[in-house]
Amino acid sequence: MTSAIDIMNTLGKQAKISAVSLRMADTNKKNQALTLAANRFREDMADILAASAKDMDNAEKNNLEPALKDRLALNEERVEAMAQGLEEVAALPDPVGAISDLVYRPSGIQVGHMRVPLGVIGIIYESRPNVTADAAALCLKSGNACILRGGSEAIHSNRAVAKCLRFAIKEAGLDENVVQLIDSTDRALVGALITAKDYVDVIIPRGGPSLIKRISAEANVPVIKHLDGICHVYIDKAADREMAVAIALNAKTHRYGVCNAMETLLVHQGAVDCLPEIIQQLLDKGVEVRGCARTQAMNDAVIAATDEDWATEYLAPVLSIRVVDDVQQAIAHIEQYSSAHTETIVTKDYATGQMFLRQVDSASVMWNASTRFADGFEYGLGAEIGISTDRLHVRGPVGLEGLTTQKWIVLGNGEVRS
Repeated sequence: MTSAIDIMNTLGKQAKISAVSLRMADTNKKNQALTLAANRFREDMADILAASAKDMDNAEKNNLEPALKDRLALNEERVEAMAQGLEEVAALPDPVGAISDLVYRPSGIQVGHMRVPLGVIGIIYESRPNVTADAAALCLKSGNACILRGGSEAIHSNRAVAKCLRFAIKEAGLDENVVQLIDSTDRALVGALITAKDYVDVIIPRGGPSLIKRISAEANVPVIKHLDGICHVYIDKAADREMAVAIALNAKTHRYGVCNAMETLLVHQGAVDCLPEIIQQLLDKGVEVRGCARTQAMNDAVIAATDEDWATEYLAPVLSIRVVDDVQQAIAHIEQYSSAHTETIVTKDYATGQMFLRQVDSASVMWNASTRFADGFEYGLGAEIGISTDRLHVRGPVGLEGLTTQKWIVLGNGEVRS
């Protein structure tokens, strides 16, 4: 029986070779591969749905939670959305080879940057078979080879999707091994992938906290990740009250199970007049409200918040509220409890807004806007492969440019150093 290390060595060698060839692929070839793959999804719709049906049957037998089954399920609408996603990536500007910051030096040389692929990207994810298409498309367009390891619950769907992608890539005249799916449910292959430093340049995990904690702890390959989305909205004393109510409600109730949903609301003691309305509207929407003593005094339905609440990403209709003395106490609270994902201040005061933007150290910091805007599409990146709360090498939504790096280039005309 072939070991996990042997399998990974084979995949890694193939990925390294294909990454070199993809580095020189022109934009038209990459776009052609994505367009052909989109069409192939539509042509092979029946096969993809049949594969999904096998995964759903297994999900029923294994008593998967309803939320997981929802993420796992494919139908015609979702397959069409995957196809359109590939076409949208094809329409995005190609970052590879872009030259920027060229300046002349006194010696006569020009010095600047060229954007280049990262190389080989390993992507580990759970449940959602659409990630197979999204991740492959973004890696391909940004010039990277990828090794994909989806969850065992989606193995049949992932195989069907990867088959379409590899067929289209080969049809376009590119090396089909720029996209490789780990075609096994052996958990040892995750460990082999995240330690394959001779072949893999970066790992991107997409899944629950337990998966990301494991990968962060065990990987000896750089990891682009975010662990939690403990996002805050701070309502300043100088906030427009109507705006504050709208932003707070949208940030929490637009969608609950997403990483950019607000989990803690901070309110200046001079703005508490807006809190009764916010609390009541949250309760009317079925949100459980937990709060500090000053928040509890405003509504008998508010449950006492604990220190654990301030440090919890609920991903559910639950919200913690704290009344603070001033903006500095709000910033200190965020510094202590935030996961460095996204924070918002609501204020009409310019100096306070600027101070918040400068002092709060999160991947996205907003002023008079809902935290729900923290994603690649809303930032103009098109598709995204995830959110990073790291400082290196990319921060915030990770789109095509985030899957590249820069190298120095020097342009001369025979100059020599004296």
